[in-house]
Amino acid sequence: MLSRAFQRLADLFPLPSLRAQRIIAFAVILSQAGISVTGAIVRVTASGLGCPTWPQCFPGSFVPVTVAEVPVIHQAVEFGNRLLTFVVCLFAGAVVLAVTRARRRREVLVYAWLMPAGTVVQAVIGGVTVLTGLLWWTVAVHLLASMVMVWLAVLLYAKIGEPDEGVATVRAPRPLRVLTALSAVAMSGTLVAGTLVTGAGPHAGDKSLERPVERLEVEIVPLVHLHAEMLVAYLALLVGLGFGLAAVGMTRAIRLRLTVVIAIVCAQALVGVVQYLTDVPAALVALHVGGAAASVAATAALWAAMRTREPLPADLREPAANAA
Repeated sequence: MLSRAFQRLADLFPLPSLRAQRIIAFAVILSQAGISVTGAIVRVTASGLGCPTWPQCFPGSFVPVTVAEVPVIHQAVEFGNRLLTFVVCLFAGAVVLAVTRARRRREVLVYAWLMPAGTVVQAVIGGVTVLTGLLWWTVAVHLLASMVMVWLAVLLYAKIGEPDEGVATVRAPRPLRVLTALSAVAMSGTLVAGTLVTGAGPHAGDKSLERPVERLEVEIVPLVHLHAEMLVAYLALLVGLGFGLAAVGMTRAIRLRLTVVIAIVCAQALVGVVQYLTDVPAALVALHVGGAAASVAATAALWAAMRTREPLPADLREPAANAA
């Protein structure tokens, strides 16, 4: 009943073209990745408790208020990041309406609904992060959840671009698809190790002397080495995947996406080295988080290119049309 009611609501809107659906889906990717970067900006500017409560900014107020204990700039940065959640929700809702109005296949609808659902979960995690005083592990979970949302958003974009009346087409042998999945696992390990480095690092998100943020009490240098070694493993798997695909042949889309992934990972490695040698400047932290989101998006796009959905051949479409 609810699904039919929502379909009738969606039918009130103009029928979106495939191009319009893809534009909205791309905006979803940008918003999910962008809010992870603004979240990093909140942390490196020590604005994490610029709004010390949740869902309100201050007790009794959903917007910043003038208080001597919290600098205005910290309030503005944190509140601005919260406002971006509404932008993320707007695009998440728009993509659900678009694919529902276009009566896309169930797979597309499921991925679309994951966007608003995941955004709500992310908002709750953000609230927990604030209410617990920016505990390092809550910050880590908050970032990792954002990366999951970026991955799902890219898969949504790929699924929208595929025809509903199509046939699944495998673009790479199973062993190479497994290797692609292993590279994604290595990427996940790299992200987790990166959050551990952050948890033990200098950017806690707040610099209050009265209530210092609890940090991960582990020597940071071994964590940095773990993070770097996971990145090397990630890159090694990608290079091996490249040689394997070259041996059996690959589509132009796979070649392009693999090249982009390797380039982003190499750039991330360079940023990480510079960070380590320059005592982790704030600007590079935000850049590194943006690079992490780009790595996740590019790896997801590569994974999606391994198995696509192609239009039915003309000789199969005609009998189906006649039967209808």
